[in-house]
Amino acid sequence: MNSRRQFLGGAALAAGAAQEALAQAGAPREMLRRAGEAYPRIGEAHQAALAVLKPSDRDLDHALELHYQSLVVESYGFSPRSAPDGASLRKAADEGVSGDEFADLYTDSLLRRVADDPSQRDEYMAAWKTSGVTGILQNAGEESSNPLRLLKRLGSCTYLTDVLRGEVTRAATPEDIEAAKKAGKHCLYMTANGVPLAQQGESVARELAYVRTFAQLGVRMVHVTYNRRNVLGDGCAEPANGGLSDMGRAAIAELNRVGIIVDVAHSGWQTSLEAARASKLPMVASHSGAVQLHRHIRSKPDEVIRAIVDTGGYVGVYCIAAFIGRTRDIAAMMDHIEYLVKKFGADHVAIGTDLAYIPLATTEEHKKMGPRPKMRTPYESLWPAGQGPGRGHASLAWINWPMFTVGMVQRGISDDDIRKILGGNVMRVCRAVWDGRARS
Repeated sequence: MNSRRQFLGGAALAAGAAQEALAQAGAPREMLRRAGEAYPRIGEAHQAALAVLKPSDRDLDHALELHYQSLVVESYGFSPRSAPDGASLRKAADEGVSGDEFADLYTDSLLRRVADDPSQRDEYMAAWKTSGVTGILQNAGEESSNPLRLLKRLGSCTYLTDVLRGEVTRAATPEDIEAAKKAGKHCLYMTANGVPLAQQGESVARELAYVRTFAQLGVRMVHVTYNRRNVLGDGCAEPANGGLSDMGRAAIAELNRVGIIVDVAHSGWQTSLEAARASKLPMVASHSGAVQLHRHIRSKPDEVIRAIVDTGGYVGVYCIAAFIGRTRDIAAMMDHIEYLVKKFGADHVAIGTDLAYIPLATTEEHKKMGPRPKMRTPYESLWPAGQGPGRGHASLAWINWPMFTVGMVQRGISDDDIRKILGGNVMRVCRAVWDGRARS
């Protein structure tokens, strides 16, 4: 008990000294202790998880060693965030930019400011190192099928990896992820929250022409739908649950052809089921959960999960407190992982937090920024009453990847299976889809 109480705490270190200390720290527990001292947001998240899990010293030490030795690849999430540039955003608002313009500037600031502002880099890299994550299937495309909208977020993420390529690279192939692990680096495997469509109502081939273009730009996974209905099918928030359209089936065939993973995380249950039956390659629900444990539109019923599993794919368990039910903490997340492992096998489970690490300076930057210009809620983000993300729980913070491994060790999941859940399954699907693409 004493060692757990001493696991985190102490006076904060200067940022530069903190990075040197982290680099020199040997044992995982010592590295996490120093990270918690240097960056209170990291320490608070770890403490919250330990308070829920209450691991023995033996489980804690074993889990941390296993975690940092493993290739950890997130099935869907975000690179650690930059703190927004509050002063610049306030200036833009005062100059009269529209709500949509402001939203673009804000998102771009979150995604790439750390590349231009070295003062933020220490905490950014400490978050990467402490997490033990090598690669993230990165949300790099706005919730849309409009190619121009999708390009904006992809541009921010590409810029980030171009500037920080010595530390965080853009992975174009699964081999790049493995190379990043060997080199002690981190990487982003780009994804988009929509299938890019020409939206001109011409031929099927013309509508889907941009799919190949985005594959050439490095996008390796896309959502079929995002919450609401589009021309491909019904999203999870549509009460009709209408399933996949003929265009949707054509889109899945094209995604298979160019080597892009089909993702139904935000799709309706019937759309998800029909997409799984249509895909010739493994497909996924990259950040979801089990309806059997908590009924929510963003989770999947067993029939749908079985269809995804039958493709060779996986369900990535998310860290959205309102979606996982019961205690809405890391224990509830472990419930979903344990259920999926026992019901469908460890070969078909991953972790996709759908979160990012938020630096401490964000609060102060928001004060500088002040109120945002008003804008209408985007169509894709219209949640049914009571179904929205709501408030998070500190134990589910993105930085708690090592604690996810602690929780799995406590549940009796074998080391080999934990390695699969931490990244092995994501790598397997990435390889299968990339290798299964047409070469001409």
